[in-house]
Amino acid sequence: MVRDSRDAPASGRRLAGIALMCGTLAFFACLDASAKSLAGMGVDPLLSTFMRYAVNVTLVLMVLNPVRSPGVARTNRPALQILRSLLLFGSTALNFLALRQLQLAETLSIQFATPLMVALLAGPLLGEWSSPRRLAAVGIGFLGVLVIVRPGVGAFQPAVLLSIGNMLCYAFYVLTTRKLAGVDSTATTVFYSGLAGLAVMSPLLPWIWTTPRAWGAWALLIGVGLFGTLGHWLLVLAHARAPANVLAPFIYTQLLWSVLLGYFVFGDVPNRWTLAGASIVIGSGLYLLAQERRATPQR
Repeated sequence: MVRDSRDAPASGRRLAGIALMCGTLAFFACLDASAKSLAGMGVDPLLSTFMRYAVNVTLVLMVLNPVRSPGVARTNRPALQILRSLLLFGSTALNFLALRQLQLAETLSIQFATPLMVALLAGPLLGEWSSPRRLAAVGIGFLGVLVIVRPGVGAFQPAVLLSIGNMLCYAFYVLTTRKLAGVDSTATTVFYSGLAGLAVMSPLLPWIWTTPRAWGAWALLIGVGLFGTLGHWLLVLAHARAPANVLAPFIYTQLLWSVLLGYFVFGDVPNRWTLAGASIVIGSGLYLLAQERRATPQR
């Protein structure tokens, strides 16, 4: 059989997309660590949420604005850009509301169903169908997450619906990111990312604002926005290079970054369940990566 010379660049772009996706999740783990540190300092989580979008929009406008980058605000799919921005904010808001009543383990077990949902929806919505082996690997990775979080079995709480809504919002956010990668530039998509969150949170500012006294708190508040901005920039770049169903399983790598940051920043020592689940997640990810390296079609 003759190998198509066009397949190597395509395979390289997919591997680059996977690398960018892993970088995305590293920044998101840093974002969570910063938010956890701020909560320990007594900073209102709603203020952290506002700063996440305020810093995001400020940084984006410093680099990407109609003056320095003519046409950056011009989009071929304005409704889809607005929807994507609202989905991102909806995911954040629903997760915050769910955490007021649910344990973190319960929300995590639902939130990490996102890759499976993306893999399932990418076929009918984007035409990017997953093979049975890829779906099986995603499912095994999700089982690894359940081993780590070990959600308890209790009476149903209505707040579970909020966490499910968070998962669905983020899944559709990932899918719209992939959809927009084919019609708008990375700069345009990043330009619109934080606008909805800032628009919704700004009217609440008089009720949530408290001036942090420590410079470290200010640094972390800026870091929340910085990590979020860089993470979503890399997310857009990743989806411009690889299909959503290929990238979705690597969302699980955020667990590994979180374990490392928890140990080095907060002194949290992983227990045997965390190590066992992380091993399953790593094995699933390595299998998917190996499958992708061998996925170059042949004539």
